[in-house]
Amino acid sequence: MLMSLSLRLRTFLLFFGSAIACSGLVGLSHYFAFSRLDVGEEMSAFMTSGSLSAFAIVGVTTSIWMLFDENVAKPIERLSAAIRTRAHAGVDAIVDLHESRFLGDLGPAVKAVTGKLTEVSADTDDVVATETARLMAEKAHLAMLLTEIPVAIILVSPNHKIMLYDGQAADVLGQVHVPRLSASVFDYFNELELRAAQDKLSEGRTEVVTQVKCTHGNLRFELRLKKLKQVPGYMILVDGTKAQIAPEAERPLIYDFDLNEQASEHAIENRPLKDLNFVVFDTETTGLMPNKDEIVQIGAVRVVNGKIIPGEKVDQLVNPGRPIPPGSSKVHGITDDMVADAPDPGTAVGQFHGFARDCVMVAHNAPFDMAFLNRHARICGLTWDHPMLDTVLLSAVLFGDTEGHSLDALCERLDITIPPEHRHTALGDAQATAEALCKMLPILSSRGYTTFGDVIAQTRKHGRLLKDLN
Repeated sequence: MLMSLSLRLRTFLLFFGSAIACSGLVGLSHYFAFSRLDVGEEMSAFMTSGSLSAFAIVGVTTSIWMLFDENVAKPIERLSAAIRTRAHAGVDAIVDLHESRFLGDLGPAVKAVTGKLTEVSADTDDVVATETARLMAEKAHLAMLLTEIPVAIILVSPNHKIMLYDGQAADVLGQVHVPRLSASVFDYFNELELRAAQDKLSEGRTEVVTQVKCTHGNLRFELRLKKLKQVPGYMILVDGTKAQIAPEAERPLIYDFDLNEQASEHAIENRPLKDLNFVVFDTETTGLMPNKDEIVQIGAVRVVNGKIIPGEKVDQLVNPGRPIPPGSSKVHGITDDMVADAPDPGTAVGQFHGFARDCVMVAHNAPFDMAFLNRHARICGLTWDHPMLDTVLLSAVLFGDTEGHSLDALCERLDITIPPEHRHTALGDAQATAEALCKMLPILSSRGYTTFGDVIAQTRKHGRLLKDLN
C-alpha cells in the first residue's frame, strides 16, 4: 500500500508522524512531571510550556517538511518523470540542474543518462527510419497495385473485426460510415445476411457470393466471401468498385494484423491498455455553458494499438441553430456562413456516436465536451455509456498535481507541436490530444498501470482537478 503513494505524500506522512510522535512524547513527559506537582502557578506554567513545546515541534517539523518537499521531493519526482518520458515516449525532457541543486550529483547524473539515451535513440532511429522507408515504399507499391484491381478488399478476423481494408474498400465502407479499423463488420453490412453467408464458409465452402444490404438498409452490395488460408478469419471482396476510387494518397492501405489475436471478451477493467481502441475527440462551441450554448464543430481521430490511424477521423462542422457570438468565432474561427449548410447538433452527435462505437473515449477536460454530447443524447435517444479517459488526469498521474495540465502545457512537456492554424479547431486539438495519449500510454505501462482498471484507479485520485477546471 505504501509503495502506491507518491514520494511527496510519503515524506509528508513521515514528517507528520514525527511531529505527532515528538509532541506526544513531550505531552507524556509533562504529564508525568506535573502529576507530581502541587496545584498552583507552577502547574499552570508547566502546562503552558508543554503546549508551547508541542506547537514549536509541529511548526519546526512543518517548516522542514516544506523545505524538503520543495527542494528534494518535487525535484526527485520531476527527474523521475524526465527519465520515463525520455525512455518510453522518446521526448528529450529538460532537466533543470538548478532545481535539483540540493540532490548532489543526482541531477547531473539524470541529465547524463537522458543525454546518452538520446544519442542511442538517434542511432537506432536512423536504422529504423531506413527500414521504415523501405517498408513504406513497399506498402505504397502494394497499395498502388491494389488500386489497379477493380475489387475492394476487406480482411475480417474470426470475431468479425475489420483488420485490413484497401483504398477501394474505404470508399465502399465510407458510403455507410467512416471506415474504422477494428470496428465490427456488422457496423457496415447487415448482420443477419452476412452471418448467413459466413456460416456457409464454416460448412466447408471456400467461397460464397451473396447480396447484402448495408446497416442503414438503403444500399445493397454484392459481396464475395473467401476463407483465409494462412490465418483465421475471412476476406470480403466487392467487385466493380474502380469508378469509386479516391486518389491513393487520400486512401492508404490500412491494416493491423495484431487485431486477429486480441481477446475482446474481457471486462474493460481487466483489459490491457495496448489492446484498447480509443476515439480521441474535441468540440468547439458557441460558448462555455453546456446548458445554454451549442456545438459548432466535432473533431475526432482513432487510436488502435497505440497508433493514430490515418484517414479515420471526424471533422464535422455543426449548425447550432443560432448566431455564433463574435467572441467565440475569434477563438475557433468558425462563422455563421461556414455552418449554414452543416447538419444540426442532433444529427452530428448521432453520427459521431456511431464513429465512437466499441471504443474508449478520450478528451482533454472531458466533462465539458461530454456535457454537450449527453444533452443531445437524451434528445436523440442515445446513450453515451462508453468508457472514458481524460488526458488532464493522465497528465496529473504521470507528472503530479503541481504541474500545469492545460493542453498547451502537456504538448510542450511531450514535445508535441500544434500548428497555430489548427489550435482551437476541434480536429486540431483532437489530433494533439491523441498524440499526447500515444506518448503517455507506454509511460503509464512503465509505472505498472497496465490495464484500464489500473489507470482509472489512479485518475480518481486527481478528480478535483476537473472540478477546478469546470
